[in-house]
Amino acid sequence: MSLKAIAAATNSPIAFTAKILQVLVKADLVDSTKGPHGGFQIEEERLSKISIKQIVIAIDGNGIFKECALGLSACSADKPCPMHHQFEAIRNQLDQTLASSNLLEVAMGLNKGLSVLKR
Repeated sequence: MSLKAIAAATNSPIAFTAKILQVLVKADLVDSTKGPHGGFQIEEERLSKISIKQIVIAIDGNGIFKECALGLSACSADKPCPMHHQFEAIRNQLDQTLASSNLLEVAMGLNKGLSVLKR
């Protein structure tokens, strides 16, 4: 798909979409081809192997899975912030959910109209 087609399908600005796709290409999650007939693609057999967690980490880093909920640098299990233990359970659930969800599942939901991907 072309950059313009992806941006239009997601109601996302072209510049923003280009930056996200560039990050995903760099993370080897999406393939790109340059030129007049170029664009972005993911081979169909890879769709079930790419987890949503991989995409989140590629775009935002792994901070959501490791950093303090309040943004404190000294937060740890030994010296927890007031939200540490509650957030730890949420973080673990989020990690498991995103790691066990893959791009094929997301694509199938979109194709069946069960979900939307519009900004």
